Amino acid sequence: MTYVILYIASIFCIWWIYRVGWLESIKKILSILIPSALIILFYVKTGQLLFKSPIVGVISIFPTAIFICRGSLPLVAEINNWIEKKAYNFVENQDVIEAEVISKEDA
Repeated sequence: MTYVILYIASIFCIWWIYRVGWLESIKKILSILIPSALIILFYVKTGQLLFKSPIVGVISIFPTAIFICRGSLPLVAEINNWIEKKAYNFVENQDVIEAEVISKEDA
């Protein structure tokens, strides 16, 4: 069953890359994967404490997930800004010459 989910996710990622391009798809995929990984890591580390009582575990799942998602937004934004800076770094290239275009009518 895990392979089916991974297969569907990979097909969706390929379609998303085709639809919006590399940069936007990488930024969106990272904005989903980073909070998900942090939530999984948190529950792996605190699983024994939170899930000793099933009631405490069920009550604490949603607030902590929302808190971790909101807390990871600055990290995701910083990574997305870094990706954009790396991708659009050619604008600051020293080899580019700026020129003005003047039409024949204005000359």
